[in-house]
Amino acid sequence: MLSVSTAVLVVGVFIFGLYRLLIRASIHRQPEGTKELPGPKGFPIVGNLLQLPPHHTWLKFKEWADQYGPIYKISLAGTDHVIISSEKIANDLMRERGSLYSDRDQAPMAAKLLSDDFRPLFLPYGETWREFRKFAHQMTMPSAAVTYEPMQEEESLRVVHDLIRTPADYERIFNRYAASVIMRLAFGITLFTGEEEAAQRILKVDHELERVASPGAYLVDMFPSMMYLPDFLAPFKREGKRLHAEELDLFRSLVTDVDRRRQAGDPSVNNTFTLRWLESKDDYKLSDDHAAYVLGTLFEAAAGTTSNSMMSLMLAITLHPDKYHKLQEEIDRHVPSSRLPSFADMPNLPYLRAFVKENLRWRPVTAGGLPHKLTARDDVYNGYSIRKNTIIHPVQWSIHRDTSLYPDPESFIPERWLEASYPTYKEPLTVYPNLQNYSNFGFGRRICVGQNVAERSLYIEAAMLAWACDIKEIPGKKPPEYDYITGFNTRPKWFDFELKARRGREEVVKRVFEKTWGDRVMK
Repeated sequence: MLSVSTAVLVVGVFIFGLYRLLIRASIHRQPEGTKELPGPKGFPIVGNLLQLPPHHTWLKFKEWADQYGPIYKISLAGTDHVIISSEKIANDLMRERGSLYSDRDQAPMAAKLLSDDFRPLFLPYGETWREFRKFAHQMTMPSAAVTYEPMQEEESLRVVHDLIRTPADYERIFNRYAASVIMRLAFGITLFTGEEEAAQRILKVDHELERVASPGAYLVDMFPSMMYLPDFLAPFKREGKRLHAEELDLFRSLVTDVDRRRQAGDPSVNNTFTLRWLESKDDYKLSDDHAAYVLGTLFEAAAGTTSNSMMSLMLAITLHPDKYHKLQEEIDRHVPSSRLPSFADMPNLPYLRAFVKENLRWRPVTAGGLPHKLTARDDVYNGYSIRKNTIIHPVQWSIHRDTSLYPDPESFIPERWLEASYPTYKEPLTVYPNLQNYSNFGFGRRICVGQNVAERSLYIEAAMLAWACDIKEIPGKKPPEYDYITGFNTRPKWFDFELKARRGREEVVKRVFEKTWGDRVMK
């Protein structure tokens, strides 16, 4: 039970926070000749906070977009949030005005306590962030990403080999693919089961981030004045600092391990991202801990999003068998049954690329989008005033349901990327559709730096699946259209389906698997 003095301190913190909100509201004046953005009416002090659901807030944002339009404003405990449901508006602000809209909100729990200003995802727009992008770009630009293709083909072969044997284990199999790809690239570590200690520790970090960064997960994110509470009165502070210490220890140890293996002459670390850092750190204005976070959190950016996308792809395949059969027909026209598909086939597989892109539109992983922040000054867009320090939410769920760009948005239609009657059609089909600068990867200067690697992973996994496996709904067990986990990145909850190797193709998979992996795979 709190003592009287402690209770007074807690109340004082809240009163101080309320005072700051009221002062901030009182000094704001609508610029002459501009108008206020529309939006739902809220309540005193808390604004629209109580109107948001605890999970899947993007569904409510879409409902409000249908009522108030593609750009509107809400208030959460005195902070303005602008909700965007149009790809054009998102690009107008975050790409064309990138110098204003490329910052991140410094959420107390995720950015400060958990990340301690090290995690690139939450870094403020500035010199350190630019150095991070410079370093990450060198490792993931197209000319570098193409060199990773043989490894991605190897790992995708393991995916279909294991799915044929244990399809119900698909979540672990997809997680292992994504984790092994990034662990090999960053640290020279191949994951054979996905249960290895390094993988489990980094997956735990990933899951904790998704939990901590989820909107509404912590009251301190709505009332930042709670950060003035001493640690003994703030369990959220103790939790955040403990989690930060755990992940920093992990990221440091991964870099140290690469350095140790390098000195021992271990060839598995050659050409890894970490070795590049160790050999060229003087080229970057990054501390060792910043670099450790860059390397460690590349896993966060790549692993969870890629595996979650593949789980949604399995849902799309199960719910839309006619589209999957059409994909298999395209694969069969260009890839004989005697060999596996490869990246060399991709220019001839526009329906495959459309299938993957439509899956990302239909069920975006980061459905709520990653918020940006307006800094430097107030802004005006189409006559609407946007106040400095406003949080900007490009909500992918809503953007991908903009009927002017995506007619019949709730339907899964890969053809929308391939037929001239749709506004998203683009040619030549040997190049388009593709995932380059696709809104699913974010906007402007904050667009996902790993999109080139992710694009290749999704293509080759989908191609291997369609070539090797027949997948369909189990009678009487149709999965729900939208029953997704909660969190920062989301995926469908586990569901059952029937998967069998296509006739004559299991033997090809086995033969190539033994030749490629041999004794490397733990039995």
